[in-house]
Amino acid sequence: MRMTTLTKIGVAAALAVSGLVVAPAAQAAPAADQLSPGLVSAMRTAFGLTEQQVRTRLDLEAKATRRAPSARTAAGSSFGGSWFDQDKGVLVVGVTDTAAADRVRATGAEARLVGRSAAELDRVKDRVDALSASGAVPAAVTSWHPDPRSGAVVVDVQPGVQTAEVARFLAEARKHGPVEVNTEGVTAPVPFAAGTVGGDPYYTGNVRCSIGFSVHGGYVTAGHCGGTGAQVYGWDRSWQGQFAGSSFPGNDYAWVRTGGGWWNAPVVLGWGTVSDALVRGSWEAPVGTSVCRSGSTTHWHCGVIQSRNETIHYAQGDVHQMAGTSVCAEGGDSGGSFITGDQAQGVTSGGYGNCSSGGRTWFQPINEILSTYGLTLLTA
Repeated sequence: MRMTTLTKIGVAAALAVSGLVVAPAAQAAPAADQLSPGLVSAMRTAFGLTEQQVRTRLDLEAKATRRAPSARTAAGSSFGGSWFDQDKGVLVVGVTDTAAADRVRATGAEARLVGRSAAELDRVKDRVDALSASGAVPAAVTSWHPDPRSGAVVVDVQPGVQTAEVARFLAEARKHGPVEVNTEGVTAPVPFAAGTVGGDPYYTGNVRCSIGFSVHGGYVTAGHCGGTGAQVYGWDRSWQGQFAGSSFPGNDYAWVRTGGGWWNAPVVLGWGTVSDALVRGSWEAPVGTSVCRSGSTTHWHCGVIQSRNETIHYAQGDVHQMAGTSVCAEGGDSGGSFITGDQAQGVTSGGYGNCSSGGRTWFQPINEILSTYGLTLLTA
């Protein structure tokens, strides 16, 4: 994060002196009228909506996000996953029995009967993970994730490469449970790091990456950007700190402990496309909700969360528990912020495509990173 960032949003004095507070584990998600007006304009462009439609959508998504934990608790062992229905503007919770459906409806969410619980689908995905760990996954297979809407584990396979090797893998995967294949728009994902170029957020060795979110004592980012102990230099090439923890593959997250006079603030850069966004918490947004990404190469772009608990099959090794999105990204965006409204969602890992023709990007969820390293998100 550039140290001049906060001059853009008119709250520099408050944040620099006494406006930083530690985020509690749970807090109220914001109303749409608290959001940056720049976010509204960015979503109007991304989704082709009017300003009022954007504000209505953000308000409904915030309500769904707040409702999701209680609805999941109500479903109990019958929980079959949840998602945001954009057409209806409601949180939908899959359940495997009618009694659970009644309990879910009492929370204000819509209930839908499904054939398998989320726990069953997760077990199928874990068995596919084990196949990958044994080296059984062909390069043409790029990712897999449980999909509560179809009641199956969806395996993404690059189109045009339906080889005998792929067929054997799919046959083995189906021994463990329901598996569906998706080839639409699938391309091999790669981590979004980049070679050194001047003037952007941080560098380690000859790699440029992007800051994710400020935490007490530093910030979180992607693990493939640097190993533990690697020295980090800021946008102006002054020493910024070092990687205090890093994991890749398996995971793709890290945190940098800052020093050298650098300070941290709960801000996500809008890069002039939108106003810089303040971070107020880390409520996990359901599949189907809007999400925006900030990175040092392609700056600010928005899309939709398409999946969670997805395993990505990078050439360097599998990365687990990722969230898939329709947002584009490019080299150098790695580690950057994914944010829904003013709620931190995760840090950019990799994907395919670009921001000219479009593509998909995955992020590592923020709350897992905070929990793993015992970090506390900085909030406004």
